[in-house]
Amino acid sequence: MAKQKTIDNRQRAIGDERQSSASFIQAIGAIVWKDLRAEFRSWELISSMLVFSLLVILIFNFALELDVKTRQSVTAGVLWATFAFAGTLGLNRSMAIEKDRGCLDGLLLAPVDRSVIYFGKFFSNLAFMLIVEAIVLPVYSVLYNTNLFQPGLLLVILLGSIGYTSIGTLLAAMSVQTRTRDILLPILLFPVVFAVLLAAVKASGGLLDNSTFADVSFSINLLIAYDVIFVAASFMLFDSIVEE
Repeated sequence: MAKQKTIDNRQRAIGDERQSSASFIQAIGAIVWKDLRAEFRSWELISSMLVFSLLVILIFNFALELDVKTRQSVTAGVLWATFAFAGTLGLNRSMAIEKDRGCLDGLLLAPVDRSVIYFGKFFSNLAFMLIVEAIVLPVYSVLYNTNLFQPGLLLVILLGSIGYTSIGTLLAAMSVQTRTRDILLPILLFPVVFAVLLAAVKASGGLLDNSTFADVSFSINLLIAYDVIFVAASFMLFDSIVEE
């Protein structure tokens, strides 16, 4: 009888844990869906990021009137400079929209764990950044006559975007409460995310130079390590940051 009761208690605990995990994922999905629906109605965020990105690569295209080999050598730097600055613009606007419309206070008052808010904003910001990158890559390939649709390079772009967006979402939530948020976010973000950008540029440049995957594996492993560290650190710090 006691053994059966213990089994029932364990099954009940497992069921409660599964239900809690399901509600956690559903809450994250609700925030992501809210952000995507709002953005696809206004196109305020993606359009600004996309226009900025296209202007940057057009300026570089006309400024760097170089031969094909030299253009290929600067591709990694130009790409990640474009992604970094456009990503900063998107992170700033994403949190500023929530603050200006009063949605951030509503999210903080919702009966959910604060980590739900972080992961919801992280996934939506990552989605916006990947959408812009998906448009920039073919445009860049045409302008610079460079094939960027390589599986290894796409993996590096995904890993770099995850690391950049994970810590960027945390710092955007911190800077949005200040009057100088547009200036403060790049000051806080770029020193922290410099290691991610450096590893991404190294890996991207190696792959574009037709290096083997083993030659760039160290940079890719660094990107994976930074992604894990930044996501874990942001998860642990987000609650205290939004409380302030």
